[in-house]
Amino acid sequence: MRPHLLSIPWAPGAGSYCLPGSIVVKMALGEAPDSVPVSTDVRSGSLAAAQTMDGGVVDRIVRHFADAMRVTRVFAAAANVNRPGNRHRKFDDREQVYGPARTFRIDVPPGAPIMDMVDSLRQVTTVESVMPNYVTVTPFAHADSAEIGNRWQPWEMINGAEALAYERGDPAVIVGVVDSGVSRGHSELAGRLRAGFDTVQLGQSELAMGVELRGDSSGVDTNPSDGFVGHGMACAGIIGAVGLAMPPGMAGETQIVPIRGLGAARFPGKEQLVGIGSASDLDMAVKMAVDLGAKVINMSFGTDDDALESGSPKPHADVVRYAVDRGCVLVAASGNNGRETRYWPAAFPEVIAVGSVGAERKPSEFSTRGDHVALCAPGERIHTLGLSGYQRATGTSFAAPFVAAVAALLVAHGGRRSMPLDAALIKDLLVKSVSPFAGAAWRGCGAGVLDALAALRALDAQIDENRDETDPLDFD
Repeated sequence: MRPHLLSIPWAPGAGSYCLPGSIVVKMALGEAPDSVPVSTDVRSGSLAAAQTMDGGVVDRIVRHFADAMRVTRVFAAAANVNRPGNRHRKFDDREQVYGPARTFRIDVPPGAPIMDMVDSLRQVTTVESVMPNYVTVTPFAHADSAEIGNRWQPWEMINGAEALAYERGDPAVIVGVVDSGVSRGHSELAGRLRAGFDTVQLGQSELAMGVELRGDSSGVDTNPSDGFVGHGMACAGIIGAVGLAMPPGMAGETQIVPIRGLGAARFPGKEQLVGIGSASDLDMAVKMAVDLGAKVINMSFGTDDDALESGSPKPHADVVRYAVDRGCVLVAASGNNGRETRYWPAAFPEVIAVGSVGAERKPSEFSTRGDHVALCAPGERIHTLGLSGYQRATGTSFAAPFVAAVAALLVAHGGRRSMPLDAALIKDLLVKSVSPFAGAAWRGCGAGVLDALAALRALDAQIDENRDETDPLDFD
C-alpha cells in the first residue's frame, strides 16, 4: 500500500486540516502579555488558562465570534522548561525575536467561525501573524511481515557499514526524533534513549465526530511512549538500533531523545491507526528537542502547502528559525504525494528535505518533488523496528532518518577532529557527496542518493584543506 494522506472531514477549506475551535496567534514584539501560562502547565493543573489576551482589540474580535475564549502559551521558556508553574517566565532574547515567547493558542467553543476570526485578527497591528491550528496526519507505511522475499539492502546502497567503521558515532551527540514516540522496552534501543518528552494535547472533544483517539493524548509529560502507531519506532530504528536483528542504526553510538508530538487516531471507516498532531504541539515538540540538547532533529511529518488557506503563515517557520539559531541540523521528509509541491517544514531553506529511492536507485513514485529537495535516501520496504519486533516501512518518513543519522555521524566526526560543524556545512557535505541516481537526471529529487562514507571523507578532505591553508608552521 502506498503511503497516503487521509481526507479529514472538518477541513475549513480545500484540503486544509485544523482543530475546530483553535487558532495560533503570534503577537508583535512588545505586545505579548507576560502573565499567560504555558499550555503544559494548564493541562497538568498547575495553572489556569487565561480568559483574555490583551484586554483590548484582540479580545473584542474573538468574543465577537465566540462566547468564550481560553488563552495559553504554546512554548515554555528554555530557562524554565522543567519548572511547572513557571514555564511562562524568563524567555530570552532569541525566544522573543524568533517568536516562541510571543506565540499563543486561543481556544473557543467548537462551531465558532474560525476562518472569519482569523481574517479579522490579521487586520490588527499588534498581531504579527495568525493561523488555524493545522493538523498533521502522518502517512503511516504498510507494515509487512519481517519474513519477506526479494530483500534488498538499503544500508549497502549508502555504504552504511563502511561509514560506521570509519566513524562509530558519539554518545554526546543527541538526535531528536519528533514523531509518534517510542516503545522503550525494545531490545534494539537498549542504551540509546534519553528521557524525552510528550507534547500531545489533543482532547477528544477537539476532534471531529467519529475520530477516535487512542492512548495518551491530553496531557504533556515526560513519557514519550507509543503503543499504537509505530511510526516513531521505525525512524528511531534507522537512526539508533544496536543491530540485533537489523543493521545497526546509521548514527552509531549517538543518543536519541524521543519527543512525542503525534498522537494516535483512527478515522471513520479506517482500520489502521495513524499519527496525528496539531501544529502547536509539533512546534512545542521541536523546541523541546532543541532545549534538551539535540544537535540533529528528524522531522518525518509535514503539511502540504497546497492545503493551506490563502494568506496563512507557513507552519513551523518560527521554531525552524529558533532551532537553526541554536545550532541544530534539521532534516525533514519531503512528502508522499508523488507530485511537485512543497511540504512544511521540509520546504524551508534551512531544512534538509529528503526524498525516497527504491532498490533500483530511482526516486520512488510516491516521493514528493521540488527544487527544495536536497537529496534522496532509501525509503521503500525498510527493515526496521516496530512497536514490538520489526516491520517493513515505506515512505519519505523513513528516508529522512537515514540522512539525520549521517548528519549526526558528521557532527561526531567533526568533534573528533576538533572541527565544529554548522547546519549549512553539513547540508553542503551531504549534497556534494551523493552518488548518482540510476538513469537520467530526475527533476525535483535533489542531487542524488545519500552516500554516508563519501560524506565523512568529504568532511576529512575539507578539514585537511583548511588546515593546510592555515598551518602556522608551513613556511613554504
